[in-house]
Amino acid sequence: MLTGHLAAQFAERAEQHADREFLVFGTRRMTYGQARREVDALAHAFTDLGLQPGDRLALVMPNRPEWVLALLAAASLDVAVVPLDPALGAQELRYQLRHAEARAMVVVDVWRDTDLLERMDQLLPELPDLRFVVAVAAEDRWLDSRVYRWADLVARAPTPLEPHELADPSRTPLAILYTSGTMGKPKGVVLTHANVLEPARLTAGAIVHTGDDRALCAVPCNGIFGLHVVVMTLASGATLVLQERFEAAAALELIRRERVTLVHGVPTMFELLMREPAFAERPPACRTGIIAGSPVSPQLADRIRRWCDVEIAYGLTETGPTVTVTRPQDPAERRRATVGRPITGVEVRVVDVVTGTVHGLEAVGELAVKGPGVMQGYFRMPGETRRSFTSEGHFLTGDLAILDEEGYVRIVGRRSELIIRGGHKIYPRELEDFLRTHPAVDDVCVVGIPNEILGELSVACVVPVEGAIITPDELRAFSREALADYKVPDLVRFVDAFPLTGSGKVKRRELAQVVSLELSTTT
Repeated sequence: MLTGHLAAQFAERAEQHADREFLVFGTRRMTYGQARREVDALAHAFTDLGLQPGDRLALVMPNRPEWVLALLAAASLDVAVVPLDPALGAQELRYQLRHAEARAMVVVDVWRDTDLLERMDQLLPELPDLRFVVAVAAEDRWLDSRVYRWADLVARAPTPLEPHELADPSRTPLAILYTSGTMGKPKGVVLTHANVLEPARLTAGAIVHTGDDRALCAVPCNGIFGLHVVVMTLASGATLVLQERFEAAAALELIRRERVTLVHGVPTMFELLMREPAFAERPPACRTGIIAGSPVSPQLADRIRRWCDVEIAYGLTETGPTVTVTRPQDPAERRRATVGRPITGVEVRVVDVVTGTVHGLEAVGELAVKGPGVMQGYFRMPGETRRSFTSEGHFLTGDLAILDEEGYVRIVGRRSELIIRGGHKIYPRELEDFLRTHPAVDDVCVVGIPNEILGELSVACVVPVEGAIITPDELRAFSREALADYKVPDLVRFVDAFPLTGSGKVKRRELAQVVSLELSTTT
């Protein structure tokens, strides 16, 4: 049995724990054994409809059991999934479906206020590679001849798949995940079974994830974090509690009702949970979880760990995702102020952003990574793939980092976010972390805007604490007391909220453009 193959891992867990609860979604509950029967039926149906090893299956739906079951059915056939955000516009869907050369698709009929089946009906004539579509929850609708109902496909007798040899997990794609595209066109990241499963197992080991745990998955499954949560939970033989989309009040109730022990999410999700009135009345008691996806301040980590002893992780879509993670036994300050040490088998180095030479300890440079989770490349983009690796095979993350003598990594910011003001380098993350210590600052994002004299100016875009009274001059004076003159923000702008990507990251380029436009109209 290929233990690095997701289908083999699922089969092993289903055999060991057939009666253990695997998936929970609202009132729906499914054991490992029940899930295996539905996966087998679905895989048979996919085969009958012409899906073959090496094909690609698009998943256009939110967090639902069908997403997980379709992933596992595809894995059993050595078919790669292409998870897509159901909130994408028609043009974005068309681009990614055509770029991935998707042969089939599983789609939810309605998402929020969008009729996705109607949208797909309009797109089908422009997708010649697409052989069929499987519609989830579409019982009372007329469907195109290429569209089948999920319920009909899984209703057949659930006979086990014919024994067949699974492909090499280190070479066979499990998923093609499209990056958020905040810095340009989205790229399809090709991850093999081993790229996804090995980091999941190692991360689960680092946070002591066991089969007795019940893990909340409220991050989108169509992104690497959500996929990681699904695979990590399955690899541990644990129970996965799905929330269709994150809503703080509902998530808090779900955590309590389902006795969730692990909560995974981005910092914004934890912040919103703790702002709920019901949270103050009775904070939940969760064991641990992963917080990742954007910077985590030491202050935020401290607040979360009072009710959920989370570990901070760092990674990217291209790295499967986990590169580093803190551990329960780490020294307290390292656990607060770093993203931990590399997981087993991962090698990190910090290189000069210009020459590519390796930096020494405690020097800022670009983080380069080699390890089991590093992608095979960008789909149909060999040139972009080559530019993303060093000559020695390390993936260039684009993140600026510091590596200390004990192997702990501290992320300073994105290489593309670096602000060069009058020849001085300003790392936005450093300034943001400092400004968040002001009692009137709720959140902050520092961006650079062009300037004819200095090259760039630094602008602190601040979300103030509700009801707080604070002025730009006060924040600049606060900065001047502790920072070098060139690090003091040139401008301070107050905003109600930041523009965010679907994965909860700030759209820095868009924010900088808005600030530049505001300044051009006032000068």
